[in-house]
Amino acid sequence: MTLMKSLMGAAAGLALTAGAALAEPALIFDLGGKFDKSFNEAAFNGAQRWADETGGSFREIEMQSEAQREQALRRFAEAGANPVITMGFGMADPLSSVAPDYPDTKFVVIDVTWLDAANIRQVGFAEHEGSYLVGMLAAMASKTGTVGFIGGMDVPLIRHFGCGFAQGVKAANPDATIIANMTGTTPAAWNDPVKGSELTKAQISQGADVIYAAAGGTGVGVLQTAADEGILSIGVDSNQNHLHPGKVLTSMLKRVDVAVYDAMKAGTDVETGVFVLGLAEDGVGYAVDENNEALLTDEMKAAVDAARQSIIDGDTKVVSYYENDSCPDLSF
Repeated sequence: MTLMKSLMGAAAGLALTAGAALAEPALIFDLGGKFDKSFNEAAFNGAQRWADETGGSFREIEMQSEAQREQALRRFAEAGANPVITMGFGMADPLSSVAPDYPDTKFVVIDVTWLDAANIRQVGFAEHEGSYLVGMLAAMASKTGTVGFIGGMDVPLIRHFGCGFAQGVKAANPDATIIANMTGTTPAAWNDPVKGSELTKAQISQGADVIYAAAGGTGVGVLQTAADEGILSIGVDSNQNHLHPGKVLTSMLKRVDVAVYDAMKAGTDVETGVFVLGLAEDGVGYAVDENNEALLTDEMKAAVDAARQSIIDGDTKVVSYYENDSCPDLSF
């Protein structure tokens, strides 16, 4: 049974356990909500899998503002939670401040790989590799030769997704047109399905008939509008094919669930350091199930699987936005 604990709404109750030294894991969701059907929900699914398999419990919090990040970290650490698992690049600065104060607590952060602290496990993903594969599928499925990309908050991480996608599109169809939009420049961009819907309609008006959403909860609006307007969409992070069966071409899987599950399974023995998971580690990929298998021809799957192996073997190089601070084949 999962122990639900909202720190901000139950500070007094939490303070009572501060000295208990509980070896119970904790999970801090990023802004956008636990059930965003994407990044945060993948984390929850991994934690819930651990709880179901072990009978263990974990603490959790859905933050409502940026200001709660450091407060949540400190309160969980004071309560004896270990490891404390955090979601998103927005936790980088708070962790830099908090982790040194609790050297006996193990922290885990998803989407951060640049911190200098001995007690943090930092997990990143080669999102550009997985996005390359779904970009190929988008180009092969498109009838108009125009595809779209809708990102959430305009940050390097999301440009990293877009870069890989664009390269995959061009690999499958060098003449393809790619339209790209970001939802916004603040954390609110992760949870704005109305804006996602508006951007989808705008891209459709420009000829896009397959749109990839890398936008957290905002992507729900993209997928819904794409289905309503009779075009295909591509989900992200979690397998979102089931949200609109037969309308979602595929989903770019980012195995956040596995990263969280593995951290909870290891518990206080979790290995710290930097870990980057790509195609070779099955950290990213594309989803095929009963909801989309009719949309993917044998030829499409064969081409993408060949590209996947070529990337793993090092024969195909997918350019990283992080390495170049720019994106071939795409402008935002």
